[in-house]
Amino acid sequence: MGAVRVAVAGSTGSIGTQTIDVVAAEPHRYEITALGAGGGNLEAFIAQAETVRPKVVAIADPSADAELRRRLPACEVRVGPEALASLADEADVVVNGVVGFAGLPVTLATLHAGRRLALANKESLIAAGPVVQDARLTPGAELVPVDSEHCAVHQCLRANDHPGRVARIVLTASGGPFRGRSAASLADVTVDEALAHPTWSMGPKITIDSSTLINKGLEVIEAHELYGSPAGHHGVGVALDDIEVVVHPQSVVHSMVEFTDGATIAQLSMPDMRLPIAYALAFPDRGTTPFGRIDWAGLGRLDFEPPDLDTFPGLGLAYAAARTGGTAPAWLSAANEVAVDAFLAGRLRWADIAAVVAATLDQHDGNPATSLDVVLEADRTARATARALLDGSRAR
Repeated sequence: MGAVRVAVAGSTGSIGTQTIDVVAAEPHRYEITALGAGGGNLEAFIAQAETVRPKVVAIADPSADAELRRRLPACEVRVGPEALASLADEADVVVNGVVGFAGLPVTLATLHAGRRLALANKESLIAAGPVVQDARLTPGAELVPVDSEHCAVHQCLRANDHPGRVARIVLTASGGPFRGRSAASLADVTVDEALAHPTWSMGPKITIDSSTLINKGLEVIEAHELYGSPAGHHGVGVALDDIEVVVHPQSVVHSMVEFTDGATIAQLSMPDMRLPIAYALAFPDRGTTPFGRIDWAGLGRLDFEPPDLDTFPGLGLAYAAARTGGTAPAWLSAANEVAVDAFLAGRLRWADIAAVVAATLDQHDGNPATSLDVVLEADRTARATARALLDGSRAR
């Protein structure tokens, strides 16, 4: 059997660069046949392509076309809004590391092509859950989560021969850089403070989401989409209220599954995103490079505590959106992207991110997520609503 063909969408981001590391560690096992990016860091993208030498390069920004063709003459160049999604035809496994809702076309194209999707783009599954679930029914389609928590659950469930005996899923959260702080002390935190994650190295958007705990709320919705369906339909029938969050500052226990007899199985490793990426590439096998290996003698201790929902209301907002269902998760995800962008640009206080999301959700129109067009319109409307709220707050 030849090398597994890998396409990397979002190659210049944190997940993309670490995927390239994983492939480099096992070069005889994997071959990167396609790279894709949004276009915000063209020099980094070209440098990657010169090193990796993929067959196809794709970039969302059409203005990069001439430069890519000039500097990467050996590669087939694709540009424009459909370019990244087209990579699904070039690989056995597509790693979707695109940030935010923009990753939805890659998710759907990969599943509709009957390929394995190594999913690090949680927003596409959250915003368009019913649409993605339909795409997962495509013959040959396979979704293996790359988020460390959902990958951990995926691994824990492999030890269970009786899907109906899953009682609870427990997602762990590091607590971010502000764990233990009061709401009053967080009134004027800076972007640099919010980006200083204590255990993980991630891109700016997900790092801010971790600091507000909205990231963990999004992961609760993602876990319900992945594992809440009845056995035989991708999931194990876990109810939303049986997906819980516990703060674990060491980020060594990545998540846990509790069974009806009280037994709990957990997946542990040092925080290193290359491990879940390697897991998704190798599945159902495993990688051979020990990313995240634990020095048990030096580990010391593992701590757990409940999340502070008063100081970090984003987690509760996500549960509320999940209970509402329909397009509410799409509104949550869209409003959060707008608010985080505003914070990173210095136009919104960190403490007001959750407030913008909450105010946007208050205007949710109640529409069900019946089709891709409905989801796209929900995303557009929620973004417009969140931006109007931001403009209104600045006007005051």
